Amino acid sequence: MRMVSGNDRRPGHRASAREVAADMSDAPVLGLPDWVYSDPDFYQRELEKVLLPSWQVVCHETDLPRAGDYQRLDFAGRPIIVVRGEDRRLRAFYNVCRHRAARLLDGDDSGRGHCDRLRIICPYHGWTYDLEGGLRGIPDRGDYAGLELSRWGLKSPEIEIWQGFVFVRCRPGGPSVSRIMEPFEEIIAAYRIPEMTALGRITLRPRAVNWKTVVENYADGLHVPVAHPGLAALCGDSYRLEAGENVMHISAEVADRGVGSWSSRAYVRSLPDVDCLPSGLRRRWNYFLLWPNLAFDLYPDQIDFMQMLPLGPDRTLIREIPYGHADDRREMRIARYLNWRINRVVNAEDRDLIERVQDGMASGVFGQGPLSRKETCLRLMAERLQRTLPEARLPRPPAGRNP
Repeated sequence: MRMVSGNDRRPGHRASAREVAADMSDAPVLGLPDWVYSDPDFYQRELEKVLLPSWQVVCHETDLPRAGDYQRLDFAGRPIIVVRGEDRRLRAFYNVCRHRAARLLDGDDSGRGHCDRLRIICPYHGWTYDLEGGLRGIPDRGDYAGLELSRWGLKSPEIEIWQGFVFVRCRPGGPSVSRIMEPFEEIIAAYRIPEMTALGRITLRPRAVNWKTVVENYADGLHVPVAHPGLAALCGDSYRLEAGENVMHISAEVADRGVGSWSSRAYVRSLPDVDCLPSGLRRRWNYFLLWPNLAFDLYPDQIDFMQMLPLGPDRTLIREIPYGHADDRREMRIARYLNWRINRVVNAEDRDLIERVQDGMASGVFGQGPLSRKETCLRLMAERLQRTLPEARLPRPPAGRNP
């Protein structure tokens, strides 16, 4: 199912069964109940049924140029590493020694690092693995009766490389990333993402909110004119949304509309043409939200991913990094700086908003709220979560569960 909306319902809008029922009964469509944003038991169910079966981005291929380079990602209690092998292949492993479960690799603050001697060596007892995950040596091997090295290599999650980005999935099953993104391949291919390199380091932003609070705010277009005056001036009324089962696509045409901050107006004036992009993408911001917690922002001057990593019922870590093509033009350097300035303000505004929402959800007095027909993403995300976890339809936690 795909639903298209802008400021009004447009031709081609396909209503869900939930919308049709609401229209016929004149009853409001309600968002998720407040308790699912803080209940610890429900959070554990989300990890098992929603998050662990989903694809998660770890890095870009160009982030790991040398054999032995690795990127670490801790997701939903699963410690993961992606390593460049001596054969140039990228492989994903769980960052857990097969002997006593010690963490193998640390990396820097962003999780990036390099394996000395092209080996993964456990800091606890010295078990040694090659870059293909095979166990190659252990101290005092003769003391382990019947141990066969070939049976004790590192365990692996599922891995896929799409548009240069390396994805992992802890629970197999469901469509591939390439299948999920297939409807948008023509748009995305124009950016030549596999050729891009990082424009900075991974940024980690902790937030004292439930992961859904961050995701829903990302997909909520109604708050932009109210809470983001600079962004609203840049995009005007050009926001458009195409909402599908696995991907929400939001787009906006940026222009100097004679209003807004100097950063917004200067960005549009400074932004140079990017030769690989067709004219229709040279002033368009594209946002893709992949169910359940991963977003890609595609700007003419750069792209980035934004990953909402759950740390607990009311804690989330936002992980992001920008990428772009090599471009020494002064105009491009200015545009990229101004893009960062614009989004820094938006991020600060959003932090205040999501904390307000989380506080209200935890207050015990909210319950549920009605959703507008224009809140297409929020409707579809609520429907999908409720299909996966039917208890999310209940106004209160099931009997016998923690509130």
